[in-house]
Parts: sequence; structure tokens; C-alpha cells
Amino acid sequence: MVSKIQLQTTIVLGHLLILTAPALAEPRIVRTQDLALPTTTADALLSQATEIIEEEVVVTEKKKPKPNSTPVYNVTQEDLKKQGNRSVADTLKSQPGFAVNDTGFAADIHTGTTYRGANINQSVYLLNGRPIGTNVNTYHGNLDLNSIPTSTIDRIELSSGSAATLYGSNAFGGVVNIITKPGSQKPELKLGVMLGSFGQQNYRASYAGSGKGFDYAIGFEQSRADNNYDVPVGAANRGPDGKLFNADTATNSYYARISAALDPRNTLSFDATKITSQKGLIYFGFPLQKDRLDHDGYNIGLNLRSEFAKDSVLNTTIGYNRNYFNTYGPTGANFYRQGDLDSQAITLRVDHEWQLAKGFKLRWGTDLKNESLSSNALSSNPSVLVNNGRIDQSRFLPSFFALGTIDLASNLQAELGLRQNFSSDRLGSSLNPSLGLNWAASKTINLRGSWVSVRRLPGLDQLYAYDTVHGWFPNANLNAESGSAWTVGVDFTPNDKFTGQLTYFGNSLSDRIATQARTVNGRTITQWQNIGQVSTNGLELALKYQFTPAWRSFFNYTYTDARIGTGVDTGLQLAAIPFSVAQLGVGYDHKGWQVNLFSNYYSGSRRSVFASSASLTREFSPSWLNVDLNARVPITPQIGITAYIQNLFGGTYEKTNRLYEPSTTFRIGLDATF
Repeated sequence: MVSKIQLQTTIVLGHLLILTAPALAEPRIVRTQDLALPTTTADALLSQATEIIEEEVVVTEKKKPKPNSTPVYNVTQEDLKKQGNRSVADTLKSQPGFAVNDTGFAADIHTGTTYRGANINQSVYLLNGRPIGTNVNTYHGNLDLNSIPTSTIDRIELSSGSAATLYGSNAFGGVVNIITKPGSQKPELKLGVMLGSFGQQNYRASYAGSGKGFDYAIGFEQSRADNNYDVPVGAANRGPDGKLFNADTATNSYYARISAALDPRNTLSFDATKITSQKGLIYFGFPLQKDRLDHDGYNIGLNLRSEFAKDSVLNTTIGYNRNYFNTYGPTGANFYRQGDLDSQAITLRVDHEWQLAKGFKLRWGTDLKNESLSSNALSSNPSVLVNNGRIDQSRFLPSFFALGTIDLASNLQAELGLRQNFSSDRLGSSLNPSLGLNWAASKTINLRGSWVSVRRLPGLDQLYAYDTVHGWFPNANLNAESGSAWTVGVDFTPNDKFTGQLTYFGNSLSDRIATQARTVNGRTITQWQNIGQVSTNGLELALKYQFTPAWRSFFNYTYTDARIGTGVDTGLQLAAIPFSVAQLGVGYDHKGWQVNLFSNYYSGSRRSVFASSASLTREFSPSWLNVDLNARVPITPQIGITAYIQNLFGGTYEKTNRLYEPSTTFRIGLDATF
């Protein structure tokens, strides 16, 4: 047994070796029997070493990365597993700031996803740092987050403020970066199957591993659901048999990722994702909707990471993104309509992080993007034949960005950013600055604030493409939406078990783009127009508490007041955006056993389309509260049974806009890791 003196001496000399010989390639082995120090000497050295260690701990705390000037939320792979989320849309609905109506049963792309009151095209969505949003607004062709499965995802990062400087000035709400799974050092095969109510089926498989100097991961997932459950009278798309009609979904996804170290300073990585989906559209139930929506999506990226020095890293990324949407179905009893949208983008990003001096970090670079759109409108209705045809449009969107992070004091940090945007069309250029500040008031309290100038260009479809499904006309004279977004908040960490974030957020939007009826040559048409202003103000609260290593809980609450500032709807809340949403979760995780209880509250939202002429423009859907339960029971260390019960206490309720959730449903499955 090693004596106390020998142990103390070993600690002291080992620490001294680290201090005096940091450049040694290998640690020096010192045998305690070779040491012959008196007890008093050992005690004195131990005392000195303790003082040095304590001093270094203090220094380490000072160098601890400071929080950003806006709240940053991270959804880890472990979070995804515990919550049982199957898609990105399903995941985001439980995050602060989000109101997600187009997920789960009766998911309908019309009801959308909003982040701090901003729609899906007014926030930036990235896949491994590359844009996946299409900025398409017709034919249901915006980003479908239900089609992105969580089985391919390593984590999701949510940010705002200066993130708009780095990733795009259209981040009125914020930036969502979806990171796919990397390879692993140890070969790992994962398999899963799940079956559930109303035809739910899910099959997934992934394999990850590594070789000499590289690692890789591949995966596949298939999901199906019939969604033919009973809905009450007045529900959207209620068929003659009283069941939800034309709400089936089918999705296949594939992904691959490989990373190779070219040398100690350069790493090359490649990833690719492919998604195909088919679904029926509900469209709030008048008339009985029979339209279908097919979607094919591709995203490919190649990244070179070069470490010039310890504090100088360059990332160069080439990306290709393509989304093809095809909507088709009957027009009344006699005619047929179809709309195709094929949007493509080629991107190049050069991003350099550089620690120029102590207390001053610069991140700067360029984004080059060429986006194109092919649209085809086809209808057999004689009254709109003149609008049939194909359009092809494209534009080049270069931009340059710089974000400086400056330590004004040991506990005070400022962010200053500029993003210069250009456009090859008449919409021209814009210079969008950002400001941020955070102050570590104490070890447990951090105060922060941010302001950013934001601007979103109209989609190519809004400018040029006729929507034969809805009868919407383009408008080549649209202006860009522009305004500001801001946050003020506090982060508090009273101990290592509890964390909290409280944020006031807001944005002001001018030249909001929406469809509006207008008279042209004596004929009334619905056309995209700049119709006015929207002012948004809200609060986010995010709390996490770890009771014990096995028990944890979280609580999120978001209040969003998004008011229309001009026009006939002045003073009204934006449609489909609830004033309040909240999530509460409690979970247990120990030795493969998991039990998680989640509760969701939705205050109701203003209806955007009405099935009855008697409906008022101020009518809101009812509020609701539901509880979900999921569990995992290990059979062996590698195999487990998973079970999910949604809407635990039963009762059909209106999720939003006459779209109804069924009563209690279940899913049960098996997962295995080898």
C-alpha cells in the first residue's frame, strides 16, 4: 500500500513536472520509492501545491467561455432520446420561443412553425451550418420539418442576435442549426422498429465506425401513418364516415457522413441527406380537401477545416440544396390542378475565427449563394388557362460578414457585427449591423442584451410564380421585409443542479408580405403584396433542475404578442400564433431504465381561414393541455423495449384551426445497439 507521504510527494512532484516541463511529449514516470523527502518537506510542498492549484482554478474560472449576448439553447442527442421525438418539428415544439402547429397527428403545412412570432421563412434553418430553407411560399413549398427525422441528428443549436450577422439577415426569429451524427471510434450498429395507433410505423437503421484517419456514419429511416381517426363535426377534412380524411403521411430519409484527417491541421468532411415524403393535405376543411403533396429534398456539403494556429481556424464549405414540391388534386368536381416548384441553391462559405489579441476575437468571412426556381402551373379550369405555364428565375446573393467579440473587462463582453448583403436583382444591397452585450454580474448571474438589423428578400415564387392551387398571383414589385430584432435577459445558475434563462424578445417588421385581394382591370384577384407592419414582444423562460443523477426536470414558457400594425386587421394577433405555450417535463434515467412525463399547454390561436361565414375575424381556437408518457425497459445492455403514450388522460381536442388531435394513442417498439 502506498503511504500518505509517498502519495503526497508524488502529487507534488507530478504537479511540479507539469509546471516546469509543459513541452514534454510524454509524461515522466516517477517511482515513489525513489523519493526521500522528510514529512515536513512533503507537507510544505503539498500546501504550496494546493495554493497553486487553487490559484489556477480561479484563473480557469476567469477564462471560462462567457454566455452569448442572446440565449443559446442546445438540444442534445440524449434529450432527443428521452423525449421520444421523431422529427425536428416535434422537437422544436418543446423549445422556448417556438409555436409549432404542423407536427404529430393532423399535421398540416398551412398552420406552420413560428419562432418568436416569425414564420419559417423569417428565421434561418441550417443543416451542418448550411442553409436548407427554400424561402418558397406557394404550393405548400416551404421547409417541411416533419420530414427530417431525429434518428439522423446529433444535436440542434438554437441562437439569435449576432447569429443573424453570421448566418443571414432574415433571422427575425433566430437561427436553428441541425447537426447530423458523426462517426464513432468504435463500430456501432443501431436498429429500431416502432408500431402504433392509426397505422403508425417506423423503421430505422444506422451504422457508424472509423478507420485509419477517418470516421463515418450512414443511416436510413422510414415512417408511415394513416391518421384515420374519429374527429368531431366541424373538424377540418371530416369524411362521410366521421374520420379524418386525406391525412396519411409517408417519409423516407437517408444520410451519410464521413470525416478524414488529411494531416494534424486539416480535416475534410462530407455529408449528404436525402428526404422523400408523400402526404395528404387537410387545409381546414372547406371544401373536403383531396390535394396531395410530394416532396423530394437533397442537401450535400463538403467542408475543409484548417487550423492555422491555436487561435486561428478557417472553415471552407461548399453546399448544394434542392427541394422539389409537387401539389396536385381536383378543382371542384370537374377540373384538375397541379403545381410544381423546384428550388435549388449552390453555396460557398468561408468562415475564419481568429483570436487577434487577448480579449479580442474576430469571426469574419463571406457567403456566396446562387438560388434558382423553376415553377410550373397546370390547371384544366378554363377560367385560369391563361395562367398555365412554366417560369425559370434565379439570382445571385453574395454577402460579407464580420463579428468582433471584445472583452471590455474581466466580466464584461461586447459583440459588434456587420453583414453586407447584395442581390443581383433590383432589390439591391443592405448593410445590417448587430450589437450585443453580456455582463457576468456574479458567479451565478449573467445579464445580456442584443439588437440586430434584419431583412428578408421576397421569395422568387412571390415575385414571379402563379399559384394555380390557391389562385395567388405573383408581384414583381415587392419590397423586402425589413426591421429589427432584440433581446434582453438574464441567465442564473445558483448551483450545479439548477439553471435558468429569462428573456424578453421582440421584433419590428415593415413591409410585411402577405396575400391580399385587389382589383385589376375590374377583376378581383389575390396577389402577394407588402401590406404593412407587425410588432412582436414576448417573454421566454427556460428552467432545468437535476434532482439527483437519475431524476431531472425542465419547464419552458413562452408568451408572444405579435400584433398587426396596419390594414384591416390592425391590432389583431397574427393568425395561428398563440399568446402562451408551456412545457413541463420530469424524467428518470438509470442503468438503461427510463421514464419521462411531459405536459404541453397551448393557449389557443386566432383562426386564419374560416369554414363558416358566421365566424368572426377575432375568433380563437380553444386552449388545451395534454400529458404524454414514454418509457424504456432494458432487456439486455444492448436491447430495450420503448413505449409511448400520447394524450395520456384522453379526450379529443382542437390543436389549432379546426385540426383535432385524437384521444389516447400509443407506440411500442424495440431498439438495439451492437
